[in-house]
Amino acid sequence: KALLDNSARPSGALVFGGREGERLTDEQFTALKNQIDDMHSGIANAGRPLVLEGGLEWKPLSWTPADMDFIAGKHAAAREIALAFGVPPQLLGIPGDATYANYREANTAFWRGTVSPLVRKTAAALTGWLGGRFSGVRIEPDLDAVPALQPEREALWSRLSAAAFLTDDERRRMAGVGG
Repeated sequence: KALLDNSARPSGALVFGGREGERLTDEQFTALKNQIDDMHSGIANAGRPLVLEGGLEWKPLSWTPADMDFIAGKHAAAREIALAFGVPPQLLGIPGDATYANYREANTAFWRGTVSPLVRKTAAALTGWLGGRFSGVRIEPDLDAVPALQPEREALWSRLSAAAFLTDDERRRMAGVGG
């Protein structure tokens, strides 16, 4: 019954941190077990601190409600920071936030709405800076190689290819290729 009351798993483990390969003797193990049973079982001893010595360390095997609340707070803070920088929360890897389909959509939106504009602004600033030194130099990002944007690019080329009334030059210009 006690095991089921503890959700069928112990709350933690005592780990002996002796020298490499060193273990507790049977006598030490029995004495430790008896001490824990005597001092930490029963209603009167509930919640008493555990005094550890001789290289023993308590390793919790589950989260306390306070720990879980702390983790939830960290996740909420991460989401807020991500949103401030234009990063969709689904891309943070927080459990329960993303399925594969909305992860893909979030990644595309991140590239289209955050990364691409920043890259274009940076390229324009570099072009302006170089323009005074090298006439005719223009820096332009090549976003065709970005995997997250490939489906959009392929859809654009499919629509342009299907438009039989356009010339090849018009298709290239509409796709942003060439001058």
